Amino acid sequence: MGHTRVRFAPSPTGYLHIGGARTAIYNWLFARKTGGVFILRIEDTDVSRGSPELVQGILDGLRWLGLDWDEGPYFQSQYAGEHREAAQKLLESAHAYRCFCTPDELKARRERALAEKRDVKYDGTCRNLSPEEVKAKEDAGVPFAIRFKMPEGPGSVAFRDEVYGPIEKRFADLEDFVVVRSDGSPLYILSNAVDDIRDGITHIIRGQDGLANTPKQILIYEALGKEPPVFAHMSFTLDPKRAKISKRRHGEVATVEFYRTHGFIPWAVLNFLVLLGWSTPDDREFFDRAELIRAFSLEGVGKASSVFNFHKGDPKFITDPKLMAINAHYLRTMELSELAPLIRAEMEAAGIWDDMFEGAEREWFLATVDLIRSRYHLLSDFVTEGAAYFSDEFPMNENALNKNLLKSPELAGWLPELADEIDALEGFTLESTEGAIRGFADKKGVKAGVIINGVRAAVTGQLKGPGLFDVLIAVGKDRVVRRLREVGRYY
Repeated sequence: MGHTRVRFAPSPTGYLHIGGARTAIYNWLFARKTGGVFILRIEDTDVSRGSPELVQGILDGLRWLGLDWDEGPYFQSQYAGEHREAAQKLLESAHAYRCFCTPDELKARRERALAEKRDVKYDGTCRNLSPEEVKAKEDAGVPFAIRFKMPEGPGSVAFRDEVYGPIEKRFADLEDFVVVRSDGSPLYILSNAVDDIRDGITHIIRGQDGLANTPKQILIYEALGKEPPVFAHMSFTLDPKRAKISKRRHGEVATVEFYRTHGFIPWAVLNFLVLLGWSTPDDREFFDRAELIRAFSLEGVGKASSVFNFHKGDPKFITDPKLMAINAHYLRTMELSELAPLIRAEMEAAGIWDDMFEGAEREWFLATVDLIRSRYHLLSDFVTEGAAYFSDEFPMNENALNKNLLKSPELAGWLPELADEIDALEGFTLESTEGAIRGFADKKGVKAGVIINGVRAAVTGQLKGPGLFDVLIAVGKDRVVRRLREVGRYY
């Protein structure tokens, strides 16, 4: 299968959609699995909705996911001449004809067919015009579209889809469809087939919404004297209400850009999207790059639609729990050397990055990340819940304030007193800090938890976290002492 050639062909009408991303991933995996070629083609013929910025957004989204392409990006608009040439060949071979029907005439016929409860199909008015009639209309300057001439008789188009199995469509159920508009612009159904022929595409892996056009495109291939490729159509990805996910309906949460900017790990998103509609024999959920390429096959793609359980709200809970779990898994298990650059990008965006974290404090930085990551789900958690480890500007969690500080107002005076005792310690270790805090609680006649919880809130702004004494060592003596002395600002 070394000659496998597949393509991802998005329209640049918005940021990379998660459904489109899944299509790209499946094509990329299939190419890598078979030693083939993955082509990127931008179908940019809808000038009114596209823009260079949106094209760049698609490229950025693919790169963020780690998808590399072997050819392209090609732009469909650059090949409009080839598309028109193909239409001319269809005319010359009598596989297509000129249709002079006006939009108003077509609309009236559709309405009449609906009223008479007949199939709403083109009635073939121009199909059998004589050459003389056609020439007379052309000479008179009557605008015309070009329609594909459906074969007559009892035959059918039959093919095997790699996901849905054998599919057959009778000629009688298909109408003579338009391939070129009356303004001379080719339609997608023709342009797409011509581009796939030119690019030598051997397998078309795309969404289920392309299935209805497949019989027509196969007829175009055959009319142009080309063998159709292998087709594989993926089921829809639905929202929790089982409606098809769309950028128009669901907004930014339906785009890869949302996950790129809300603290998700690229490979975690890719891993999750692969599992939407695809499964392995052993039901594995986590893969590295090489493992996923080895495991992937079209046989594992299911017919049933998958559900992406997201909802609008707090970014931490906005998306599918399974995606959150996968993201947390990678965040907690990745090599620190791979995770650190991702955290750095988040910290730089938040304005709390210090180049010392890559220099003299590199070991401390990695050790601190390793300490706190076990409770986090998103990269952004390192600059929200974890801000106190890296900066003196950090948020105070409302529950931590109410339950750990304000509930015990005496802490306003006690914690600065404790700060003096910690400052006087000769060694700042797990043992010495624990001894100082527990001894301080005994002296005040309260449970150690009261002091421990108050210290956690004052030092980190959080209600929970790793063991407090590990936290104190990570934050550092000077900052711990300073924050305990400044606790009065919360009262």
